[in-house]
Amino acid sequence: MKRLLLIVACAAILPAAGPELEQARKLYNLTDFDQSLKILAAIPGKEPAVEALMGRDYYMLGDYRRATEMLGRAVAGDPSNAEYALWLARSYGRRAETSNPFTAPGYASKSRQYFEKAVALNPRNVDAMNDLFEYYLEAPGFLGGGLDKAQAMAERIDRISVVEGRWAHAKIAEKRKEYGSAEEQLRRAVDEAPHQVGRLIELAKFLARQGRVQEADQSLARAEKIAPDSPRVIYAKADLYIKTGRNREKARELLERYLKSTLTPDDPPRSDAMKLLRQVEGT
Repeated sequence: MKRLLLIVACAAILPAAGPELEQARKLYNLTDFDQSLKILAAIPGKEPAVEALMGRDYYMLGDYRRATEMLGRAVAGDPSNAEYALWLARSYGRRAETSNPFTAPGYASKSRQYFEKAVALNPRNVDAMNDLFEYYLEAPGFLGGGLDKAQAMAERIDRISVVEGRWAHAKIAEKRKEYGSAEEQLRRAVDEAPHQVGRLIELAKFLARQGRVQEADQSLARAEKIAPDSPRVIYAKADLYIKTGRNREKARELLERYLKSTLTPDDPPRSDAMKLLRQVEGT
C-alpha cells in the first residue's frame, strides 16, 4: 500500500514538468532560447533537469552569470550528472573570459574543477575530455594548466576516439610550433573521417593561420561539397573571408544566409554572426 501511494505521489509530481520540459527542449534545439526559458520559468518546483536546461538557455544567450547560477543548482541537486557538471564548467569558463582581471582567475579555476568533475563522472565523455584538454592547453600553470596535462589528456582521448585524438595532438604540436606535425595530424584526421565537415573546417583554420589562404579555401570547398547547406560551413567561409580581408560582399551574403538558416545549439550562435556582420558593414 505504501509503495502504491508513493507511485501515485510521484505520478502527481513528475508530469507537471514533463510536457513543458520536453517542449522547452525542442525550442532549445531550434535555438529559440528565449521561448524555452519562458516555458521553463513557469514550471513550479523546478527539478535539476529544468534548472540545467535553463542554465544552457542562459549560456546560449550570453548571460553567463545566470547560467552558472542555474547550472550550479542543477549540479547541487544531481551531483552525479556529468552533463550538468560539463555545462557548469563551460559557463564558468565564459565568465572567466568576459569578466575583469580580478575575478577571472577564480572563475577559471572553477571551470577547471567542474571539467575535471565531468570527466571523472563519465571518463568516456569525449566532449568533456576535449574541453578539459583545451583548458589544460591554454591556461597558465598557476590556474592548473600545462602542456604535460594536455599531453596526458590527448593520450586518453586518443584511446577513445582516434580522430579526436589526432585533433588534440595537432593542437599540442601547433602550440609547440611544430607546424609540420600539426598539419600531418589534421590531414590524417580528415582521411580517417572524410565525411566530417568539422575536421575540414579545423584544417582550413590551421592553414589560414599559417598564411596558406588558398589551401584553406580548398579545404572549405571540400566541406561544402560534402554538406552544401551546412550552417557551420557557411559561417566558416564568411569568417575566413573576414579574417583574411577578402570578399567582404560575399562574406556579408554568407552571414545573411547563415542568419536565415535553421541552426542547432552546436552551430556558432547568431550573436557571433551578427558581430561579424557588423564588422563587415563597418558599424
